[in-house]
Amino acid sequence: MAKKKSITRISDKKRGRPKIRFSFWGLILIFVLSFSGCFAIYMIAANMNENFWNEEFDKVVVEKKNAKVPNIDDISDTEDKSEEKSENEEVRTSVINPISQSEAKDASYLSSCCLVTDSTLLGIDKFTDLNDVIGSESLSAAGCNSVTIESPYGNKTAYEILQAKKPEKVYIMIGSDISTASVDDMIINYTDFVKNVRGYLNSADIYIMQLPPLRADAEGISNNTVNEFNTKLLTIANTTGVYCLDTNTALKGVDGNISEEYVDLQNGNLNEKAYKKIVEYILCHTV
Repeated sequence: MAKKKSITRISDKKRGRPKIRFSFWGLILIFVLSFSGCFAIYMIAANMNENFWNEEFDKVVVEKKNAKVPNIDDISDTEDKSEEKSENEEVRTSVINPISQSEAKDASYLSSCCLVTDSTLLGIDKFTDLNDVIGSESLSAAGCNSVTIESPYGNKTAYEILQAKKPEKVYIMIGSDISTASVDDMIINYTDFVKNVRGYLNSADIYIMQLPPLRADAEGISNNTVNEFNTKLLTIANTTGVYCLDTNTALKGVDGNISEEYVDLQNGNLNEKAYKKIVEYILCHTV
């Protein structure tokens, strides 16, 4: 009689069981081992290369510095301004003061000019086309940085008014206090004023105008003092990069004093003819 074969059946439940089980702790172990390996390699590289840390940190600094890339338009504007400034500085340094005679400009040139003056040229706008005038009887060389002047902008100093106006060309003739103030005090304040104007109006043409000579009968002061003051004005112009006009010679007679044709005999001040002569001299001495 044949033996019966026994057949062992594998249940569906046992057959569907996965051969490998997922282990959360095993995953953590793999991560820790991987991290440890990478860290070990990193430290070995650091120990073998003496400049490793410097190179790494230098890269970080460079990236931070170069993080912001300037706009190409901004670069162009900066280059244009730099070139313009360089050209202006080159022109100024190539000019020899006092300014020599040039081809005469027409009267329209004066529309871009602003004159800062005290009693010396106060009233020139009444007889010439030089109409933009900042000045007063109380303005002086020694007080040019502190004396306020009535203007459309309120009571301001000459420098503050120039800041508001921003003229293309600035002409300066102050020094009516030469018979009462020391030349040194006048020059110190005059220099500060010119430096301030030069610094703020960098693209403007600035002209220092030398004081006219005195009459022969001037009391308490001589033309030697005026000449000393004018020589120092020339030095200011050369050291601050502005221009200087020898308006003294323009009004001087053969005897070294102011020509009588330019003096108002009633009050001793400059007359209409003198104002027109100065404007004519300005138009013929430009850069």
